[in-house]
Amino acid sequence: IESKSNILSPTTISGYKGIRKNNLQSLMDIKLTDITRQAVQQAINHDAVSLSPKSISNAYGLLSAALGVYAPDFNCKVTLPKKQKKIKELPKPEEVFNAIKGTEIELPCLLAMWLSLRMSEVRGLRKSDVQNGKIIIQNSVVTADGKRVEKSATKTYDSTRIEDLPQYISDLINKVETEYITELSGQAIYKRFVRLLDKNGLPHMTFHDLRHLNASVMLQLGVPDKYAMERGGWSTTSTLKSVYQHTFSEEREAVNRKINEYFENIVNDNDD
Repeated sequence: IESKSNILSPTTISGYKGIRKNNLQSLMDIKLTDITRQAVQQAINHDAVSLSPKSISNAYGLLSAALGVYAPDFNCKVTLPKKQKKIKELPKPEEVFNAIKGTEIELPCLLAMWLSLRMSEVRGLRKSDVQNGKIIIQNSVVTADGKRVEKSATKTYDSTRIEDLPQYISDLINKVETEYITELSGQAIYKRFVRLLDKNGLPHMTFHDLRHLNASVMLQLGVPDKYAMERGGWSTTSTLKSVYQHTFSEEREAVNRKINEYFENIVNDNDD
């Protein structure tokens, strides 16, 4: 962890420290020269009782990375619990809009559901990032070890992007009096969001599920994968190499108009 403290993100470092403190504890008193695959498997098996397959995978990932550096000849291949597929029924975008409209988290939620921003990107967005009808997604704010951390970068290479700014969202941003469009913590936004869902009788969602809603809308509208991945900041080998050359193409502008028209209809129907 210390050897990569200036390379990995603050949230990743914080997560690693949590793993070191809470997971695979039966291995902590074993000398590196005495560790065995059986010991690793037993530690994984113990944690699998109370942790999700994803949490186990994260813990094993940190362990195997550390062993790869400090015990490169050790074969720590073990059996991990299988990932469990979960089917989640999400509410319709118009139902979410009706629940958040007029609240203090309407803008953060619409940035996620309409423009597919991550929580860290929403918190990192500044009024100065709005220029000539465009929104530049280039900063992020996260919470690490209980502290607010501002970063002049997004989560991944492809997450730094430019989107058309719908008039409705632009009007909401213009009403914000601070440079950051929200100064609420991620936890505060999430708790308010959950309360609004409960109040309106909607199924439980995470804030990140708003990005899933956005992806579902793009699928429903037949948006090509290339433009959908660019708009949401999702990266693959192909997008890393080719997607940005089409950023200002006529096709991209048509995609933006199509998505904005969808959400503007929701707004206008609600006003009626």
